[in-house]
Amino acid sequence: MKLKDLYHQAIEIGLKNDLRPKEEIERLLKEEKEKYGKLSEKEKEKFDLDRLFNPYADSRVLNGDLETEIKRAVAGIDMEVGEILLTYVLNLSSSEKIDLVISHHPEGRALAQLYQVMKLQIDLLTEAGVTPSVAEQLMEKRIGEVERRLLPINHHRAVDAARVLNLPFICLHTPADNCVTRYLTELFEKKKPFRLKEIINLLEEIPEYQKSIRLGICPKILSGSEDSRAGKIYVDMTGGTEGSKDIFEKQAAAGLSTLVGMHFSEEALEMAKKANLNIIVAGHIASDTLGLNLLLDQVEKELGEKLEIMGLSGFERIRHM
Repeated sequence: MKLKDLYHQAIEIGLKNDLRPKEEIERLLKEEKEKYGKLSEKEKEKFDLDRLFNPYADSRVLNGDLETEIKRAVAGIDMEVGEILLTYVLNLSSSEKIDLVISHHPEGRALAQLYQVMKLQIDLLTEAGVTPSVAEQLMEKRIGEVERRLLPINHHRAVDAARVLNLPFICLHTPADNCVTRYLTELFEKKKPFRLKEIINLLEEIPEYQKSIRLGICPKILSGSEDSRAGKIYVDMTGGTEGSKDIFEKQAAAGLSTLVGMHFSEEALEMAKKANLNIIVAGHIASDTLGLNLLLDQVEKELGEKLEIMGLSGFERIRHM
């Protein structure tokens, strides 16, 4: 498959797994096209054309020719300078060339623009019953915090390493996070776990979490107990990074009872406890791995080709199809 086909298909799959209404996503893309149409020729030179079909600013081809043929790739949760250099060394010592570096977490311009995808959380919170103006105002404050936090980072270190070593490089963040969010949401809707221990049991049946458990990192109840009633479950695993710490009271008021996430900061956890919400941490790397595996499964299915993947940096290729 060509790099451009992998990229475009990954975005399409991210859109299919996005829990927002299809009409909302179409509206956002239409707005981007209208904005672009109103720009002057000089302003158009600075416009990121990927925004016309890809609403996920944290997912981009970071280096390489889009026409590159991809047969073998190395994939990891964090693919930074060390992993890029390791890929180069592996290519020197093997007759089977690695054609692409796939990172789950964003690098380069995708990292610099990570805050933009957090607006997705506003829509998901609204869908869950939080008042739109409340979700918007609380999240806008948090989005501003994340944007400022990202400003001083040296975003392009890994991208520059890939460029110097002539390695094609892509990051796929929110599309993969959408996949794991939908997968777990539909699993819980189907199985209807009554108590928190039943949620843990369901997670422990999934290969990515089984591997994590073997490594000593287990899904964990941080608020509530094994026998606490699960009530309405909200899977909080997409939208860039952790949302507003002030949103938990509003989620409880909207009828949510249990949040299942990848990670929660101490401050966020304390606020969730004050709102009397149950909190389950499924595991960060295991959840990211599940999402990326589900995404790659669907890319292979849609393109009719299998990619040979070498796992690094916390990732192991496990096929679910």
